[in-house]
Amino acid sequence: MATLLLKKVWESVSNRSSISNSNSQRRHRSSHDDSSSSSFSSSIGAFDQIPSDILMQILRLLGPKEAAKMSVVCKLWKSLVSDDRLWIFFLQNRQDQHDSFDSIIFAETYLRSGAPLQALSGQLTEFSMMGIYGQRMLVPGSVIIDGGSGYCKFGWSKYACPSGRSATFLEFGNIESPMYSRLRQFFATIYSRMQVKPSSQPVVLSIPICHYDDTEAAKASRRQLKEAIYTTLFDMNVPAVCAINQAILALYAARRTSGIVVNIGFQVTSIVPILNGKVMRKVGVEVVGLGALKLTGFLRELMQKNNLNFESLYTVRTLKENLCYVAADYEAELCKDTKASFKSGEGWFTLSKERFQTGEILFQPQIAGVRAMGLPQAVALCMDHCHAAELTGDDTWFKTIVLSGGTACLPGLAGRLEKELHELCSPSLSSGITVVPPPYGTDTAWFGAKFISNLSTFPRNWCMTKKQFRRKSRANLIW
Repeated sequence: MATLLLKKVWESVSNRSSISNSNSQRRHRSSHDDSSSSSFSSSIGAFDQIPSDILMQILRLLGPKEAAKMSVVCKLWKSLVSDDRLWIFFLQNRQDQHDSFDSIIFAETYLRSGAPLQALSGQLTEFSMMGIYGQRMLVPGSVIIDGGSGYCKFGWSKYACPSGRSATFLEFGNIESPMYSRLRQFFATIYSRMQVKPSSQPVVLSIPICHYDDTEAAKASRRQLKEAIYTTLFDMNVPAVCAINQAILALYAARRTSGIVVNIGFQVTSIVPILNGKVMRKVGVEVVGLGALKLTGFLRELMQKNNLNFESLYTVRTLKENLCYVAADYEAELCKDTKASFKSGEGWFTLSKERFQTGEILFQPQIAGVRAMGLPQAVALCMDHCHAAELTGDDTWFKTIVLSGGTACLPGLAGRLEKELHELCSPSLSSGITVVPPPYGTDTAWFGAKFISNLSTFPRNWCMTKKQFRRKSRANLIW
């Protein structure tokens, strides 16, 4: 039956031209003929009695390209073809589409205008889903490089996930004289591993969180770093560059444009307030001197105390990633049997209290001999600063806390942090606080870049070309 329907539909498409010509030749004969011709333009003849949901199923079977052609048959087909539900179905079922539909809607609603963000939540109503589908099909995609602070993730924006990873061998925050040559080596290595010419695709690059202050010296350092990145990439003939803060990308990956990002990096943890896609440095970025390296080192000490022998720090890190977690109640956890085993390259290892004691130093740094503020206190301080700044009419924008970084993936971390923030903050501030685990695990920032790379407006609203870079004043490069 479906085959017969499709055959008749295509017959109606192929015959439309001759019927239309015949009708137009008769238009001058009588007003009755005019009426018949008009009736045809809004009718599908023998298909008039078929329910619209069946016709919609026919369009789905035809696929996006052929369905679009059906809009020329008559007004009814045109109306069906332009139905957003049809193109939502096509978006959700594209074989090369790895983004969830929620991600597509978020990106097209809030990010399409480019930086600085100007989109309103209702902007999507100005665009048909059919138009968005067609525009996204034409997007060239990009190379995405998330330098990270410990590990670099890189790959194509059209792929489901990063295609490669490596230890970051360039300290981005160091802006001393050899920066250009080190950047050149870094990017050349990535392109070599991807086996692609730099001139073939735009690039979306995550810029690590560094030079946290709002002082003139910090601004100059950030500007110098960004100029070095652009200069290096354009000298390598990259056609367009989008360089964006790592914390902002993590926030986008969580489908937010405002909030506080807690990035647990390799050396330090940064608490970054972001409003409408812009880091609020004037409010203040809090920095805690605890990172992934410190947690790994602390686990190593605990293992050595318990006579657990190992040969490499890599083994310790592997155990941290696979066995460690954050206790909801540290004191109560001490009374439990928490033994668990994992087989690494060096054999089987069994950990007990070390599993939750490792992550506990984020909340009680003193147990590792670190003189620093605990993570809940640092986040609460950042929230207080956001509240005092009165940047918007309400306080909801900073009550979403998004975690990012490999160590932020520790099970139980988000729940424990949310619990302690509710206890630390005043009732007015604590109401509505939500802590979001890394939406895409260790690849969260990479996926934030992927949202941008696959936008219907990419690359024009987000990227800078070599010509634009040369014209742009230094002041406009501050980020």
